[in-house]
Amino acid sequence: MPNKLRLAVIGTGHKAVEYAESWSLMPEVQFVAAADVSAASRTRFADVCARAGNRQPRQFEDYREMLATCRDDLDAVYISTPHASHGEQALAVIEMGLDLFLEKPMVTTVAEAKALIEARKSKDSTVVVAFNGGLSKLVRDTRKRAASGEFGKLVSVSAAIWESWRSNYEGHWKQVPEISGGGFMFDTGAHMMNTICVLVGSDFERVSAYMNNYDKPVDITCAVSAKLENGALVTFTAAGEGPKGCASHMTLFYEKAIVRIDAWGAWREIDIDGKPGAREVAEAPHGADPLKTFLAVRAGTEENPSTVENGLRFARLWDAIKSSAAREGDSVRVAEIG
Repeated sequence: MPNKLRLAVIGTGHKAVEYAESWSLMPEVQFVAAADVSAASRTRFADVCARAGNRQPRQFEDYREMLATCRDDLDAVYISTPHASHGEQALAVIEMGLDLFLEKPMVTTVAEAKALIEARKSKDSTVVVAFNGGLSKLVRDTRKRAASGEFGKLVSVSAAIWESWRSNYEGHWKQVPEISGGGFMFDTGAHMMNTICVLVGSDFERVSAYMNNYDKPVDITCAVSAKLENGALVTFTAAGEGPKGCASHMTLFYEKAIVRIDAWGAWREIDIDGKPGAREVAEAPHGADPLKTFLAVRAGTEENPSTVENGLRFARLWDAIKSSAAREGDSVRVAEIG
């Protein structure tokens, strides 16, 4: 089939394998190469591709060697590695002149986000961040309708997310701060923060935050009060300890409407002028849809719904949260973050 996306993967762990099970069945995609420090992980990923009837991708231990060896055989790269590796690896991909589909969270710091923005501008690469919420059709439609003025002025936001994260990831790299970049708030909570960043249409002005690690090296719970530059107030609650399960509930209060939506954009309810709306459920919030959106953005048939610029807004928020929490909730002016 002509015009296949020639795709390489950096990081062949659980998420990449999960996606490969559906992406390998897409006729417009060809996996060319895969890099991971774990030979077992690379083999498992290659086997998934083979079971779908495709040739196995070339395997590399070092992503740098893969990029140097396979550059002329590639169109794009998908990165799914521990969070603290994203900045360096993403920059290497963009500087090669390749397009990039980057797993969430985009980077761990404001400085890394700014570096990616400058590289993308220099190389004119397509970069899409793989946040489910940012790619969700329900989230994108909500943002569009809010921007059109249909809901009136945004007044306040209340967002919460919870998961049995502390026990689920006991001994996992996600609880090692040097490679995770943070705890529950930066992992599962990143979905909540990013989707709110997409929807509010404003940068954050001030942030006050508290964290509790519950004897772990990373945050397990986090509470945030914030003010947007447009005047709206925002609260975030992240609870990474509790019964088995994972869910979120976010409410955006406008002058004319109340929007309830989850962090991944899997469902939405909109009440307008006091009239309750029915719950809408996304057809396929996971699976092949994220890559289909990436393909559409590359082809120019869709606007990029999850940009590096929004990634910078998210990074500023996260750096401000960390700064405030380190100072026991002192209010932090986000503009001073960088």
